[in-house]
Amino acid sequence: MEMLFLLILCFFGTAILSSGQVGPWYSTPRKTVTLTSNRGHVFREEGVWNYTTMLLREDIGVLILGARETIFALDLTNITHKKAMVKWEVTPDNKKMCSYKGKNLETECQNYIRILHKMPDGRMYVCGTYAFSPTCDYMSYTEGNLILESKQHKGKGKCPFDPFQRYASEFVDGELYSATSMNFLGSEPVIMRSSNKTIRTDYYSSWLSDPKFIGMKYVAEGKENPEGDDDKIYLFFSETAMEYDSYNKMDVSRVARVCKGDMGGQRTLQKKWTSFLKAQLDCPVLQTKLPYIIQDVFLFCPGSWTTCVFYGIFTPQMDVLEYSAVCTYSIQSIREVFSEGRFKTLYNDESVFNKWVTYNGDVPEPRPGACINNDAREKRIFTSSDLPDKTLQFVREKPLMDEAVKPSPQQPLLVKKGTAFTRIVVASTTALDGSSHQVMFIGTASGSVLKAVNYDGKMVIIEEVQLFKPSEPVKILRLSNTTVSLRILLRLIFSSLKLHQVFIGSKLFLNLCAVPGTDPWSH
Repeated sequence: MEMLFLLILCFFGTAILSSGQVGPWYSTPRKTVTLTSNRGHVFREEGVWNYTTMLLREDIGVLILGARETIFALDLTNITHKKAMVKWEVTPDNKKMCSYKGKNLETECQNYIRILHKMPDGRMYVCGTYAFSPTCDYMSYTEGNLILESKQHKGKGKCPFDPFQRYASEFVDGELYSATSMNFLGSEPVIMRSSNKTIRTDYYSSWLSDPKFIGMKYVAEGKENPEGDDDKIYLFFSETAMEYDSYNKMDVSRVARVCKGDMGGQRTLQKKWTSFLKAQLDCPVLQTKLPYIIQDVFLFCPGSWTTCVFYGIFTPQMDVLEYSAVCTYSIQSIREVFSEGRFKTLYNDESVFNKWVTYNGDVPEPRPGACINNDAREKRIFTSSDLPDKTLQFVREKPLMDEAVKPSPQQPLLVKKGTAFTRIVVASTTALDGSSHQVMFIGTASGSVLKAVNYDGKMVIIEEVQLFKPSEPVKILRLSNTTVSLRILLRLIFSSLKLHQVFIGSKLFLNLCAVPGTDPWSH
């Protein structure tokens, strides 16, 4: 019988950072802690499978956990305490229809909760795969009860059809931004904003070429912006490359962005993004020949939006496990590529494959892909529907930038051999001597969490916590500010580390506690 286990553990962080002279290329943990070396308490929930997503509701003190046909509300300060639960099951008719279309009745024709977002009014927006017929609803937590409002509506383009397909989403000012597939076969990728006026990517493969969506982040760049620029939604993904001479399929990592105020074009790009641009993300690891592929991203903003940094984790393609890496990208370096860089254009020649090459021609004004800013307003262009067709036609045909976004510094922040990184979160903390340090928590495919500290410009892995055996890959990491904890999700395990750390999967929830010492993350 499948069960959900919640295990609370504590560990000691005793690394002395003053001796940290480890470079990025040979990072190894200074201390390894296993499950058996910690005290634990177990929470069991019968009949629960496949934890898939979670939402921290620190405003009401609960953690919302989505699983297969089940949604939980757990006490944020005591995750062994289940405060509420609600079932959202697929109807027999929907299951039969899913099965008739060739999907597995027991594993695929279920409702996997994939999307959980807080709404401005305090309710939650929830979507599930619903037997390959994605469906969304509204949910509230009232007087200790989770309540689905039974206002179900189609989730096509918002939520994946496939319960095992990666996707990305953000909820901004009451509107859902999503990156997923639009059809049953998973062959029509889309980046979409669902609102009264839905906006989406165009259908061309030059926009999205067999993508694997990784993460979506909102940056309020319009706040106190001297250029009068707009807020942005950034999307991180990998896709099939069209800029290399290769007969074999090769993937590259990308960052794309759209403007929050984009309303589509008047004639060209009607109901389509006029601001969609993408660029390659470079994470150079040793002398590897193939580009490394992004697996997760975390947005860290110690101050205003101008200080924001994206932390990305990368692994090799072709399933060759050698090194995993962490690369960082400043918001300013990404903005510079999109606002000042050259474009690529598709080279069409019957003797060769279609290939992206540098575009050396004229670029129209206003600049293709730019948000509406002060310069545009001076030209009496107040919305995207005012943009001229020549600008829109250019960005429709040439959405890829010529220059790749380089990491800062010009090499990975951390590299580890023999371990596949899966997820990352980052925080800033103050050590006992008053110095400030950035702390990274990195989930791995072997079910462990690495704790690494940036000390005098060098990353030192000070601890590794091996969670469970047999191992399950870490699927989600979340930091809780109010409880100072890390939440961790695995496919079959849900866990929490107290400093905090939390793991989620469908069997187990773990909570590990750091004790005050020389480890800067110990208060």
